[in-house]
Amino acid sequence: MEEGLWRRALAAAAAAASGDRIAAAWAAVRARAVAPALEAAVWLCLAMSVMLVLEVCYMSIVSFVAVKLLRRVPERRYKWEPMPMLPGSGKGEEDEEAAAGGGGAYPTVLVQIPMYNEREVYKLSIGAACALTWPPDRIIIQVLDDSTDPFIRELVELECKDWASKNINIKYEIRESRKGYKAGALRKGMEHSYAQECDFSQFLVHNLKIALVRTRWEFVNYDVCLMTRIQKMSLDYHFKVEQESGSSVHAFFGFNGTAGVWRVSAISEAGGWKDRTTVEDMDLAVRASLKGWQFLYVGDIRVKSELPSTLKAYRHQQHRWTCGATSLFRKMAPGIVRSKGVSVWKKFHLLYSFFFVRRVIAPILTFLFYCIVIPLSVMVPEVSIPIWGMFYIPTSITIMNAIRNPWSIHLVPIWILFENVMSMHRMRAALTGLLETMYVDEWVVTEKVGDHVKDKLEVPLLTPLKPTECVER
Repeated sequence: MEEGLWRRALAAAAAAASGDRIAAAWAAVRARAVAPALEAAVWLCLAMSVMLVLEVCYMSIVSFVAVKLLRRVPERRYKWEPMPMLPGSGKGEEDEEAAAGGGGAYPTVLVQIPMYNEREVYKLSIGAACALTWPPDRIIIQVLDDSTDPFIRELVELECKDWASKNINIKYEIRESRKGYKAGALRKGMEHSYAQECDFSQFLVHNLKIALVRTRWEFVNYDVCLMTRIQKMSLDYHFKVEQESGSSVHAFFGFNGTAGVWRVSAISEAGGWKDRTTVEDMDLAVRASLKGWQFLYVGDIRVKSELPSTLKAYRHQQHRWTCGATSLFRKMAPGIVRSKGVSVWKKFHLLYSFFFVRRVIAPILTFLFYCIVIPLSVMVPEVSIPIWGMFYIPTSITIMNAIRNPWSIHLVPIWILFENVMSMHRMRAALTGLLETMYVDEWVVTEKVGDHVKDKLEVPLLTPLKPTECVER
């Protein structure tokens, strides 16, 4: 029995010695290999954090000072005149006389509606466009139907015929293939002769350097679930800060594909719609800006839009936006550097601020720093992270986002958690675009619910505005 006790004691001592040797070996490896690599990652992330917080501060200050304090609103910065009232609007005889003889005083407008199996929203989209307050002989509704479902295609065609029977100038256009997806459909639509005769906006008429006038999104289903409320916080910041500051200082911002009016000549000069990435709208905006065209954001006009209400739809949308932006950066960076007639300041803004910091660093930093580096540093005592990088910088970014969404400030903790959950997906998408791997051209149409949302609305789809304003869905 004593011999058995001795054996167990010796085994325990050997195990303890072995454990000590393993711990000592890990400590040596950790000190010589893991800690230096993690230290380098920490300082890399801190550098990216500083770049991001400076960009966020700059945009927030510009949007607040320029618009709120200095009142650099579009009406004060650019020449414009209200369009005459349409006959029968009840606004006065003088206005009716100004518009007498039809819509001669009104430019011709082309409204393009690209569709792909949009069974839930095709009636809403077509109906909203056909309900615009504009002389019937001065507006063309162009439905670009890429639907692969024969039944849905027939429904869309019948809807167009129904509106055509009501004296609406609506064109139903189809293609033999879906080559280029949305960009291909838009490019094909612009090839028609009637499309080249269109241009509109009070600002476009009186300011020949403006190529794009865009408005702000207002979400009809933001209160459907917690995820849509969080999306609204992020997108409201995007419009109120990023787009407003870009319009005020650089006369440039990324186009989101809807709620905007383009000058046809600017589209043609920039090379038209291209399908080389999944962000054909941003692609066109950057190319037009390099040609010297200016953009104008009018935040007072709000256009109804629908948010993805399922995680699957939201993930697909975020992949398309993030991957497409970094892929466009890779394709356009050399061209931006070589562009002639473009100021160094504008090139710097496009390459550094618009693309590198906002489209590359932001999605990579969120996951790399907060989900990998900081948790690993807890297990490596040789590495310490400064309090200013781990607490002050993210807190500052969060506060600057929250103050532009005061009614959603109670959701900020959940917004932080959700953004960290999505950060892995966004980083993967960003790297996919930069490296142009297998899924770089993946295009999944965002699912919509359409009529299911409309039944719950307390306000109509088209909010009544001044007769000088136009709503495009």
